[in-house]
Amino acid sequence: MFSFIHITLVDVFDIFLVALLFFQIYMMIRGTAAINIFIGIFLLYVIWLVVRTLNMEMLSTILGQIIGVGALALIIVFQQEVRKFLLYIGTRYLSNQRFSIERLFTPKSEGRSVLLGLDALVKASRNLADTKTGALIVLGRRSNLQLYIDTGDQIDALVDNRLIETIFFKNTPMHDGAMVVVNGRIVAARCVLPTTEKIDVPANYGMRHRAAMGITEHTDAVVVVVSEETGKISLAEHGEIRSGLSALELKHQLEQLFM
Repeated sequence: MFSFIHITLVDVFDIFLVALLFFQIYMMIRGTAAINIFIGIFLLYVIWLVVRTLNMEMLSTILGQIIGVGALALIIVFQQEVRKFLLYIGTRYLSNQRFSIERLFTPKSEGRSVLLGLDALVKASRNLADTKTGALIVLGRRSNLQLYIDTGDQIDALVDNRLIETIFFKNTPMHDGAMVVVNGRIVAARCVLPTTEKIDVPANYGMRHRAAMGITEHTDAVVVVVSEETGKISLAEHGEIRSGLSALELKHQLEQLFM
């Protein structure tokens, strides 16, 4: 009955790859307004297939013209999601390999330079948490953060816990905004970060947490957040936040990320 259907191993592999691609796209856009747009585009495509099957020429032509520029429209509408998806592939699947192209061009001391100020960073985070002083500290990795650095005040100093606590002290001019640390040095403070577009962010997360999620959606940076309301320490990476960390847990997580 189904002798006209020929399924080979390559076809099965092809179906598996398509399913994996759609799953990764769903994981990237779930919880955002983009998921509704994606569903709308999918329904429009299904309607076009039905209309074309029923030979409804006029409607089929109109929908065909819309879908004809669909690829360009998708890139424009899902610009942030496409960037996030490509960054996810680059940082998760390529740079984590034992032998990757990136390792040939990345200095071996990059991770160590970040770890040099780790104790000072953790100590400052603990002291800020004890006094319920809000803080937002961006730790750069491979992505270029110059776009966000330029929005703040240039510093260029070694990571020091007293300097960090002074910057985020409530009565200082630079306490509002984010501090950016690159290669073990504080390069800027009072920086403006993009906020996440997710709609399912917990209600107890403030603007610092949303900014931490936003910058980690756009780059591969890691962000330390100290809540002004609760004094809890959080760590953000790839758009996700781990909250309620102790100073010891924070140090362990950062060591794992930058080793």
